[in-house]
Parts: sequence; C-alpha cells; structure tokens
Amino acid sequence: MKYLTVAAALFLAAPAFAEEKMTLLLDWFINPDHGPIIVAEELGYFADQGLELEIVPPADPSAPPKLVAAGQGDIAVSYQPSQHLQVAEGLPLIRVGTLVATPLNCLLVLKDGPIKEIADLKGGKIGFSVAGVEEAVLTAMLGNHGVTLDDIEMVNVNFSLSPSLMSGQVDAVIGAYRNFELNQMEIEGVEGRCFYVEEEGVPTYDELIYVANPDRMDVDQVRRFLRATELATQYIVNNPDASWELFKSYAPELDDELNAKAWVDTLSRFALRPEALDEGRYTRFEQFLADSGLIEGTRPVSALAVDLGAE
Repeated sequence: MKYLTVAAALFLAAPAFAEEKMTLLLDWFINPDHGPIIVAEELGYFADQGLELEIVPPADPSAPPKLVAAGQGDIAVSYQPSQHLQVAEGLPLIRVGTLVATPLNCLLVLKDGPIKEIADLKGGKIGFSVAGVEEAVLTAMLGNHGVTLDDIEMVNVNFSLSPSLMSGQVDAVIGAYRNFELNQMEIEGVEGRCFYVEEEGVPTYDELIYVANPDRMDVDQVRRFLRATELATQYIVNNPDASWELFKSYAPELDDELNAKAWVDTLSRFALRPEALDEGRYTRFEQFLADSGLIEGTRPVSALAVDLGAE
C-alpha cells in the first residue's frame, strides 16, 4: 500500500504531457560501456527530459548505424573510427555526442609470454575480429618498432579474441578492450598485457559515440537525451558504488565478476560533456585513415560530427 501511495503521488506530481518515444540502438549487448545510459534510465533522467527511451541491443553489431541512417532508429551507439569509414561510404550519419571518450582498443599479449615488446611480433601471428581499421591501427603500431604487416600473419579469430590468445593460436590480438579482455583473462587465471594504441602511433579518438541521421534527427530531442546521460555520468563519478548497484539491477545477467571489474575500469573513460566536440580528433583521425589508404581524400569535420550545444 505504501508503494502505491508513493507511486500515486509521483504520478500526480509528474508533468502533464506524454513522453516522447525515442529509440536507441546499442553497438553490442548491454555492458559497463553503456553505464550512463542505463543509470540515466534507472534514475529516471530520460523521463525527466520528457523521453521514453527504448534501448535495443543489436542482433548484428554492424547494423545499428546503417539502421539509423535508414530512419529505423533515432540514435545509435557507434565508434569514431567506423564513423569516418561510413561517412566516406556515403551514409547519412553525424556524430552528435560521445559516450566513451578514450580508446579502449589495445594490442593484447600474454603477460608472461614470449612477446615482451611489439618488435617481438615479427614472424608471429596476430588475431583480429574485424578487418579494415584494425589493419591501419596495426600498421602504425608495428611501424613504430620496425615491423610491417608483411612481417606478421593476420588470423581471423572472429570474436574469440582472448580465447585464441590464451590457447596459443595467436601471439597477440588486436581489437581487445582493455576494460574487458584483460579482466576476462585474469578471471580465467591467465594474465594479459596491453600495448595501448594511442601510445603507439595511432591518433587518439573517441571509442564510443552517438550517431544520428542529420536529415531526420530531432535536435531538441537529441540534446535532451544527451543532457540525461550527462547527469548520469556526473552521478556515476560522484557515486561509483551506488551507480554500480543501479547498473547491475537493470538485468540479472549484468551482476557478475567480469562486469564488476569492467565497471571499475570504465568509470574514468565516460565523456563528462557528451555534447562537446574535439574537432582536432576528427581531423587527425580522418587524415590517418586517408594516409592508410582506407578512405579516399578527407572530409571536413562538419561532415563527420557536430557539437549541438554550440549551435
């Protein structure tokens, strides 16, 4: 009865307007990388902004940006490197906000294995999941140590990055996330070591971003979405333990050792100002991909990303 009374009071105090429906397509299954989204939902921040958010994990991780470009979703979680490639391909997409503001990708090896330095990979095997940007990243990282792609063998291990490394199928993997695979290996009793892409010749970039179709998006709605996630990020920073409790309560499968460890390692990487745009990052990474031969020519930042708060 107590809860019904509280609920009734909250209902009467709520604004007298219907919440706008908004669909968010995730890049992957829900995990700590999505912390601000889930915490905002759990704390009612989207509702406070007049939004009824539908959070949709993808059946195909490569599909969300394409679906948003086609008008089958309002906003999607994607990756800055992918944004450059997709815009170069002609997809109508624009970065409207940042979720994770640092690279997570790393070149992962066994901590006690034979690879002590990147130069030791000459003649070795490197596993990967998705071709394209990873080859450009590897070219830069290896090149810093006198090694070329011709000096190593690339092995497609699908999404079995850490298992392929732990089993000895490969000597290293690229595409591993420092907040997940490292913890996953530790839980399995095999420690790993990361060579960080941004310390080895790759321009710093935003790992996870929000993208929308510039011709279809409701700017006011997107700004309210970003405001909710900004408030949630502030709450997470101020209340890391309480926010973990909120996050893991969202779904039973989130409450496990891997997510608990990943949560701690991800906290410092969330964008405190999700609307804010570092234009230099997009200029430098666009040039990096052009120099690597993955895109033809370069596009201005305005074709790739926007700071809605500056408009």
